[in-house]
Amino acid sequence: MSLVVTEATVLHVFDYLESSRIFRLVTREAGVRSVLARGARRSTRRFGSALDLFAQGTAQLHVKPGRDLDTLGGFDVERARPALAADLARFTGAAVIAELTLRFGRDAADLDLYTAAAAALDDLAEASTDEAREATLAGAWRIIAALGFAPGLDMCNECHAALAPNDSVLFSHPAGGALCERCARMAPSGRLLPGVARAALRSWIIGERATLTNDPDVRAHQRLLREFLREHLNDDRPLPAFEMWEQDPLHASSRLVTQSAT
Repeated sequence: MSLVVTEATVLHVFDYLESSRIFRLVTREAGVRSVLARGARRSTRRFGSALDLFAQGTAQLHVKPGRDLDTLGGFDVERARPALAADLARFTGAAVIAELTLRFGRDAADLDLYTAAAAALDDLAEASTDEAREATLAGAWRIIAALGFAPGLDMCNECHAALAPNDSVLFSHPAGGALCERCARMAPSGRLLPGVARAALRSWIIGERATLTNDPDVRAHQRLLREFLREHLNDDRPLPAFEMWEQDPLHASSRLVTQSAT
């Protein structure tokens, strides 16, 4: 059994037996990991009271080749992010970020994914209730980019012709992004993507925020993201946190908190 010391963020927590907990982490050095924290429910001496959902810090992992569950030797929390639990809209968005990271991340070092997930949670922790959905969209697209599936927006994804930056284009999920006018005529399906929506996607993919004040625009971006995930990343298993997030944020978050507590 080898010791791995790495930066890590807690993305899922559940109780195990009478005194322990299992944490699912995204780490800087070892990718997505499941770890057993023995005695974590009985005493906070080794792990501290701040070790909870969305906490970030330095983890000590005892890793044995061939085993799916590591042992958590210690965790020094450096950032607890309590603001995510204080607002239902932020909590729902953070659950989406966690779900995407855990579902599609690998158990190998992935600095880009670790950085994208941490940045998304930080942005959500600072967002207001009204900004939470747009912050979630930004974080989700940055994670998709970190996984290597960012859509092409500035060149036709079929013929590679350059596209004018502010034009409306057809966005084809099977093609992986925007199409020129000629290729769009031959595409069996797609969504018209206005120039302002392309600009928002372009910003989100590189980790920047875009200001969306129109609720229908936000909803349209949620649908576009869901369709893209289904086309390129989904393994036919449901994404329950994502589905709840697409509903009314307060109602969905209330259901999510209730399910997490059961």
